[in-house]
Amino acid sequence: MSRNQCGTLAAAGLGFVVVLLDVSVVNVALDALRSRFDTGVAGLQWVVNAYTLAFASLLLTTGALGDRFGAKRIFTVGFAVFTLASIGCGIANSLPFLVAARVAQGIGAALLVPNSLAMLRQAFPNTEQRNRAVGWWGAAGGIALAAGPVLGGLLVTHVGWRSIFLINLPIGVVGVALTFRHAVAVVSTHVRSIDLPGQLVAILALIALTVSLTEAARLGWHHPLVYGAMLLCVVATLAFLWLESRSTEPMLPLALFRTATFSAASAAGVVVNFAYYGLIFVFSLFFQIEQQLSAQWTGLAFLPMTVVLMGVNILAGRLLNRVGPKKLMIVGMLIAASGYLLLLPVSIDGSYWMLVVPMLIAASGIAVMVPTMTNITLSSVDASRSGIASGILNSARQVGGMLGVAVFGFFVRDTHPEAFMHGMHLSIMTAAALLLLGSVVCLYGIRVPRPGHIETTPKIFAPDR
Repeated sequence: MSRNQCGTLAAAGLGFVVVLLDVSVVNVALDALRSRFDTGVAGLQWVVNAYTLAFASLLLTTGALGDRFGAKRIFTVGFAVFTLASIGCGIANSLPFLVAARVAQGIGAALLVPNSLAMLRQAFPNTEQRNRAVGWWGAAGGIALAAGPVLGGLLVTHVGWRSIFLINLPIGVVGVALTFRHAVAVVSTHVRSIDLPGQLVAILALIALTVSLTEAARLGWHHPLVYGAMLLCVVATLAFLWLESRSTEPMLPLALFRTATFSAASAAGVVVNFAYYGLIFVFSLFFQIEQQLSAQWTGLAFLPMTVVLMGVNILAGRLLNRVGPKKLMIVGMLIAASGYLLLLPVSIDGSYWMLVVPMLIAASGIAVMVPTMTNITLSSVDASRSGIASGILNSARQVGGMLGVAVFGFFVRDTHPEAFMHGMHLSIMTAAALLLLGSVVCLYGIRVPRPGHIETTPKIFAPDR
């Protein structure tokens, strides 16, 4: 591996690290943010989902920007935007300002992820070397996801909540410097057009959906704003489907969904992130508000779960050819659902150690599914469309996570102990039910491909949020 290849890999890995770090660290700061801005659960939902909203809605378009203007250039812009937005988060003196800065962070994240992979493809023309590089890239993200809650807890407890955002500043400076020095400036000969109408309508639909689900927790379902936003979401979604069906180069090729396996994998992506990130949000509130744990101990409470996610991810890649992707997806769904159901006896005065085993079981099921659904997605489409297929899966997962936080946040909107626990149990049962439904979708939707068609190492794998 040459010096420039090492530098490019380091820059791409740092870009992925900050994206996932800012997913995991925010949850342990929820109580600090609630106290600082005197907000309720709906306000905290906006802090979490503003980032995901921008990330999910732009993820498909930013790859096309990299093709048009060069992955190195767009990646550098993304790092700069993310770093400046992190400074904005760190100096925020009001909740609206913080939410706006989180939106800017999400824009930066959307520019970073697909173009970090594009830089790796350009820097490593050899397939075997590229696969190893992508593996290291994914491992860096996994470490960030696992370390995020612990690091965030330590920072919030000993330095303050602003530090979880300001820590991105030195990472951003190093990442931009490495990119300038080592990454190759290449512009694709096949330039994808930017589906601007589709992109704008998709953003409108996701904003309207987020507003309706989040504000329902504060205003109630009968408020005109909630009704209006939901109606706007329906109209914008129909308009988006109409535009995409008639576009020559759509951002979301609807023809891909004619393949049952691709549709099932995309649906599984929504379900998995809906359950996982929705319950991470709920348990963060449970540990900090109901059990009165510090940010530091909240971060440590999530550590076994995130470490298992990282370890089982690696094991799942080895099980793919032995067990088969369809069986692995179904088993993963059932394991995760079982783990969540075992969490139902949770109570405010209960011991944390009673939660550890169910959390490890749930995390194991989730971890089994993440690389498996990526492989299923890539094997269900032509190799020339692997990039857009992976982008759709990752967008679906981001949307699922956003919906999970919005819906479960509505369930636990009342932080009075009795009401909160009722909402928490309802969230757990909903997650388990969706995972069981997802196993049925996988059973009937996933078609077993030809032997040898599945790739044991994904070309593009963004474990995301």
